Amino acid sequence: METSADQSITDTPDPDQEQPEAQSSQWEDRWRRTAADLDNLRKRYARDLDRERVAERAKVAGAWLPMLDNLELALAHANSETAPLVAGVRAIRDQAVQVLEQLGYPRHSEVGVPFSPEMHEVVSVVDRPDFPTGTVVEVLRPGYGESGRQLRPAAVIVSRAAG
Repeated sequence: METSADQSITDTPDPDQEQPEAQSSQWEDRWRRTAADLDNLRKRYARDLDRERVAERAKVAGAWLPMLDNLELALAHANSETAPLVAGVRAIRDQAVQVLEQLGYPRHSEVGVPFSPEMHEVVSVVDRPDFPTGTVVEVLRPGYGESGRQLRPAAVIVSRAAG
């Protein structure tokens, strides 16, 4: 026969029996937090990797620009006596422009287009009645890239209203 003292001992919850359930809950909570942290780390790494790729692509493409400018200078100073050599330099220049375009930096050297502060850098302004005001009259140095992702803007001369 049980006494009331024995009965009160069996009615109280055993702390050892509750502890495994509480520990299990804590471990599950830790596991969920760790899984969420890992997922956030993966996402952050993917963003950082994309940003680094874009930065590295711009760095490599920017290294082409001085070479390209020198090829342009060579073509500008070429004479008719060296026609085969000029054709070769022009082919190399065209190939370098194509590489930049494949990297996402197309060449911009259009005349007669409206001036855009995102794409052009004004070097000079001239009175040209044959062009509307704010139009690119001459490109002194081509630009490479698109709005928001440029290696450099095109250096241009822009028309203004006569007066």
